[in-house]
Amino acid sequence: MSTPAPAAAATPGGIDPHVYHRRWAILATMCLSLVLIVATVSSVNVAIPSLASSDLNPTDTQILWIVDSYALVFAALLLPAGALGDRFGRKGALLVGLTVFATASALSAVMGSATGLLAMRAVMGVGAALIMPSTLSLLQSSFPPAERAKAIAVWAGFAGAGGAIGPVMGGFLLEHFWYGSVFFVAVPIAAVAFVASAVLAPRSKEGAGAALDPLGSVLSILGFGALLFAIIEGPERGWTDVLVVLGFAVAALGLVGFVVYERRTAEPLLDMTYFRTPRFAMGSLGITFTFFGMFATFFVLTQYLQYVKGYTPLGAGLRGLPFAATMIVVSPRSADLAARLGVRKVVGAGMVTFAIGMLLLSFADQGTPYGYVALCLVLAAAGVGSTMPSFSAGIVQSVPMHKAGVGSAVNDTTREVGGAMGIAVVGSVVSSVYRDRLSPVLAELPPELADVARDNVAKALGVAERAESVLGPERAAALSAAVRDSYVDGFHLGLRIAVVVVLAAAAVVVARIGTDDTLGARHHH
Repeated sequence: MSTPAPAAAATPGGIDPHVYHRRWAILATMCLSLVLIVATVSSVNVAIPSLASSDLNPTDTQILWIVDSYALVFAALLLPAGALGDRFGRKGALLVGLTVFATASALSAVMGSATGLLAMRAVMGVGAALIMPSTLSLLQSSFPPAERAKAIAVWAGFAGAGGAIGPVMGGFLLEHFWYGSVFFVAVPIAAVAFVASAVLAPRSKEGAGAALDPLGSVLSILGFGALLFAIIEGPERGWTDVLVVLGFAVAALGLVGFVVYERRTAEPLLDMTYFRTPRFAMGSLGITFTFFGMFATFFVLTQYLQYVKGYTPLGAGLRGLPFAATMIVVSPRSADLAARLGVRKVVGAGMVTFAIGMLLLSFADQGTPYGYVALCLVLAAAGVGSTMPSFSAGIVQSVPMHKAGVGSAVNDTTREVGGAMGIAVVGSVVSSVYRDRLSPVLAELPPELADVARDNVAKALGVAERAESVLGPERAAALSAAVRDSYVDGFHLGLRIAVVVVLAAAAVVVARIGTDDTLGARHHH
């Protein structure tokens, strides 16, 4: 005689017993999908030199947008994509997203034109916007409340680690295969994630009664899309360029319009009252500025390791791994720490530790041994790893379960916007200090060489190498040294500005986050 299946009530949180018993396998599958989209983004940065010299023959602007069209579309579509998952099914959204992402990745690998590649990267952004909120909201419905914080902490650890894993993966592929392999590698990973998600992920949605919010979706896409466009183009065109100023103006209109409309409509895409919950509001703020610092650090560190220290792309990627390893070790433990010591103490200490790691890194120069850099990365990652899970849990556990997709999308949107701001602001500072310091040296060069060298450190080192016959070995070596010194000066100031921004955000978060000792204590049902 067969034993009857245990009733749903017998499992903690009333979760379907079949789902409950495979929850850790579901977590592993969601983390695979997450690492796929995070790592494939950061791996493309490593491929820029190979792309620039490929048959595609892209312009500088096209190279920028091959990298950034993905981030723009991804961030702009996150909220509507999260809402679609809530309404029609989060598992379906994940599977469609993986299919779109894999197809666009495969086509990116074989594209014959820079414009075609740029378009496919934008399509990858559509896939990623469907995947990322689904991974976090499906965890919400697979784990009982008592274990949810732990699951979110593991998810956040892999989210942070993915960024450091990408350059290693990209560097390895570029040393052995053609530049398209950086895109194609996503296809087999997505296929494994698709099969595992189809078998393991629970069916989870809000139900047929929920109305979609088309106008709210359009305003959010317009607002976030224009904001990302202006942030990305600012460093290239100059912050006072007409197109950049117009981008910020459209973003302001779109986002203000979005907030006003969402407060008045009966069934909003994002209920603005969530921001009255300190954990939701401060979680959003904390993630934005933690990612500001993290993306800025990786952006300047990758160039420091390659151009100042002279490592290959793979060598530079491997030297970023202490960050990933620390994130994976620290993040899962942060939930217990927050439960024991209180969220305020853990996120406050974490953000300060992150800032100290960045500050120490800002003293690295041409002669600094790698061991010192690794120590700074471990310190920074320990800080990020102990704050991110609390912030993410604060956001997703402050919204009702039937809005889990939208809550997850807010978590992801703040990451993207914060990261883009970090790269733009710190990148602009580094660039302007670099040009300023290098000006006296460039004044002695032929104008056509000076113009190329002024652009960025990679081009300047190329000029020094090629111009040895014109300048003579001594002047060429002096130019190389001046280029590296100028970059290091920019690297120092850029990182210190990021430190100030992170510490200012930490002060606001600690003052406002509330004193509750549990993750997501304001838990609505």
